[in-house]
Amino acid sequence: MIPSSDTSGPRADLVLPCLDEAAALPAVLASVPPGWRAIVVDNGSTDGSAELARSLGATVVHEPRRGFGAACHAGLLASEAEFVCFCDCDGSLDPGLLTGFVRRVADGESDLLLGRRRPEGPGAWPLHARAGNAALARMLRRRTGLRLHDLGPMRAARRADLLALGLTDRRSGYPLQMVVRAADAGLRVTETDVPYLARTGKSKVTGTWRGTWHAVRDMRAVLAEPPVRMGALR
Repeated sequence: MIPSSDTSGPRADLVLPCLDEAAALPAVLASVPPGWRAIVVDNGSTDGSAELARSLGATVVHEPRRGFGAACHAGLLASEAEFVCFCDCDGSLDPGLLTGFVRRVADGESDLLLGRRRPEGPGAWPLHARAGNAALARMLRRRTGLRLHDLGPMRAARRADLLALGLTDRRSGYPLQMVVRAADAGLRVTETDVPYLARTGKSKVTGTWRGTWHAVRDMRAVLAEPPVRMGALR
């Protein structure tokens, strides 16, 4: 079961987009910080992921529309805490590190804090996935001026700030759109190093060159969008 009590630091809801991650779920949910609510968003799993997550104490949300962004946004809408975090559900990242993320957001160091992935061990981050990520980081810099190195899936922010961004992408461009619109809105977007391990099972996006470049295509479309004039959120 997920621990239900904690007395240190602010609490958060943790969104875990999930598509056939039953093999990784027990370890991932065991690493959720005590007192936090894990929101597993099932995106059409056929391996019993939803039932397993529920049995392990997670809140399960079903999102029938396929797409990483659709799953993430469904989790954001289901969240209730002041702070919301996102993390892959494949065992490549440690959700326990997010307590530090939330503390830094709560202390005013950042408004949207991203985890810069630092691969550990063979197979942690395939070459084609790194190349695609580096290309997107350069395009993001030209578009927003942000000097980020990674558009990683581990991140934390205030729920109200994320909802105010009016995110519309429901596929692979969702994480990038979040960053672009946060920058346009005047939010402070920063990154911090996190260890990145080989995932459990094969990636649905970066497991192949084709999947990687489909994601790059989605993200190029996000970068081509005109700035959304929302004004500073704070």
